Amino acid sequence: MQNNYCIIMAGGVGSRFWPFSRNDRPKQFLDFFGTGRSLLQMTFDRVRHLVPAENILIVSNVIYKELILEQLPEISASQVLLEPNRRNTAPCIAYAVNRIKSMTDKANIIVAPSDHLIMKEADFLDTIRIGFEFIEKNDCLLTLGIKPSRPETGYGYIQIDEGETSLRRVKTFTEKPNAELAQIFYETGEFFWNSGIFLWNLQTIVQAFDKLLPEVSTKFNAGKEFFNTEKEQEFIDQMYPSCPNISIDYGIMEKASDVYVLCSDFGWTDLGTWGSLYEMSPKDEHENVTLKCKTAFYESENNIVVLPSEKLAVIQDLKGYIVAESNNVLLICKLEEEQRIRQFVNDMNVKFDGKFN
Repeated sequence: MQNNYCIIMAGGVGSRFWPFSRNDRPKQFLDFFGTGRSLLQMTFDRVRHLVPAENILIVSNVIYKELILEQLPEISASQVLLEPNRRNTAPCIAYAVNRIKSMTDKANIIVAPSDHLIMKEADFLDTIRIGFEFIEKNDCLLTLGIKPSRPETGYGYIQIDEGETSLRRVKTFTEKPNAELAQIFYETGEFFWNSGIFLWNLQTIVQAFDKLLPEVSTKFNAGKEFFNTEKEQEFIDQMYPSCPNISIDYGIMEKASDVYVLCSDFGWTDLGTWGSLYEMSPKDEHENVTLKCKTAFYESENNIVVLPSEKLAVIQDLKGYIVAESNNVLLICKLEEEQRIRQFVNDMNVKFDGKFN
C-alpha cells in the first residue's frame, strides 16, 4: 500500500451545473445530496482505503487552494498542486507524475476525477485492488470501463477485445456518439463507457509521455530538479501556460499500443450535467426529483428541483424542467435543452460583466 499513489483532478469549473456550480465554488466542492461531504471529499474518502493520505495529490487551479485545504484538512499544502491556468488533463497528470517521480522511483498510480459519483463503494474498491495488482506486474496502461446501462450519448466508449476475464485489451476508443451509434454500442455488448479513471505504474506513464507526448514531457523534464522543492511553483507558473491544451485520452490513451480495460460495474456516474444528476437521483411517483429543499408538485412530472435547504417550491403544471437556485441566480430551463446552459452563462457574463458567473 505504501507504493500506491493517487492523483485527484479537481480543477474544472463545472459550468454545465450553473447556477449551482459557480467560478468561486465549482461542482467538485459542492454537497449535492445533503450528506455533509462534497464530491471532492467523497473521492478522497474512497481512495484513502487503498492509498495513504500522504500519497494523495490534488491538482487544481491556483484559485481553489484554500478551498481544497479547508475541505481536506487531512492533507498538507504541499499535496495541492496548483495550475496557473487550465491546460486539460494531459499536462495536469504530467505535473503530478513528475512530482511523484521526484519522491520515489516505484509507484502504482490511480488517476481519478474529483466529480464522479460511485454508488457501490465496496465493488469500486475491489476493482481498484485488481487494477493495482495488475499494473504492479505489467507495464501497460489501464482504464476502467463501465458496463453501460443505457445508450448514453454523453460518454465516450471503449470497445473491448475478446476474452473471458474482466481484464481485456482495448480495441478502439470512441468519443461521444450520436443516438443511433450509442444504441448499436449498447446492443453489441462489446462497448463500455470510458470512466476517465486510469491506473498505471510510474515507469510506464513516464515512458508513455516521453514517446507519445514529447512536447509535454520535454517541458516538465526541463525543471526536474525543481520538483518537490521551494522552486517548484515558480517553475510551474512560468512553464505551464505554454503546455499544449490536450487531454490524456487523445494524447496518450488513444495512441498507446499496450492499453487494457478493466470491465467494471460499481454504480458509476459522471456528474457532468443536470440530466445525469436527474437520472441517478431518487424520484417520486411522477418522476420528479427534489434535492436539498422541500417541494409540492401539482400536475407536474419529470422535473428536477434544487433550491436552498430552507426553501419550499410549489410547482404546478411543469413537465421536464430544471428549477435551480443558488445565491443570486434562479434558473428555469427545459431538461432536454440543458446544453444551452453554457450559452446562458456566456450571455449573462456579457450582459452583467461576470457578476453572476
